[in-house]
Amino acid sequence: MGNESFQEDGISPDYTLKDLLEVMTRLRDPDFGCPWDIKQSFESIVPSTLEECYELADAIEQKNMPHVAEELGDVLFQVIFYCQLGKEQALFDFSGVVHALVDKLLRRHPHVFVNGDINTQAVESIDTEAVKANWEAIKRQERLAKSQSGVLADIPRALPALPRAQKLQKRAAHVGFDWAELSQVLANLEGEIAELRGALNEGNAEHIEDEFGDVLFSAVNVGRHLNIDAERALRRANRKFERRFSSMESKAAEANKALESMAPLELDALWRAAKQSD
Repeated sequence: MGNESFQEDGISPDYTLKDLLEVMTRLRDPDFGCPWDIKQSFESIVPSTLEECYELADAIEQKNMPHVAEELGDVLFQVIFYCQLGKEQALFDFSGVVHALVDKLLRRHPHVFVNGDINTQAVESIDTEAVKANWEAIKRQERLAKSQSGVLADIPRALPALPRAQKLQKRAAHVGFDWAELSQVLANLEGEIAELRGALNEGNAEHIEDEFGDVLFSAVNVGRHLNIDAERALRRANRKFERRFSSMESKAAEANKALESMAPLELDALWRAAKQSD
């Protein structure tokens, strides 16, 4: 009745999750669906999933909330797409995914849901450190249940390298494998840079790449000890570089010059000016 009155007034009702699931089913209809969507598989839409997640992260960092809402929709569509593929292959469906998620959240938050029961409520407060300790204990139990006994066993290999390095380091730190002081972490980074210099002197390309990787890994460790997310910090540095380089291009254009025609000293002067005006 409510939806009918909306339509009579010329106002479209808000679409629901049920509508979204119906749209996805129609898009995958083998006879009357979208040719592109019909051709897709679990593997083929992974790049789109990653791209949508990065676009969401960028919208959040830009504090563009309307764009955040739009990108959240795009990420949700990816979830719905995988669920439709799972349903078609009799592997899983959206309801099963929701059930598994709620079950996991209840299990991992005993400080909120007593004994994993959604209808219960904890009567005692708990601090953040205790929550983290409980979380790691529960994760260990889950790894054992999956026959993943290693501390690092369930860290996805498909993660981008920077956040995966951070997760590896964090997980190792939980069992005591970590530097005690930031000064030690910085000294280790400096040591890795020295080893990279040594590899450069040797001229062995494989050794150089190996030592360069160690420098990056150690730099991520510095960020972790400073409570800085390495991926976010690098994205911020990328945006800063783009902004400053665009400023250089603008200044060169004002002088009727192309960057590629300018001498190194001129380029350096433009870069310094861009940094000062940033």
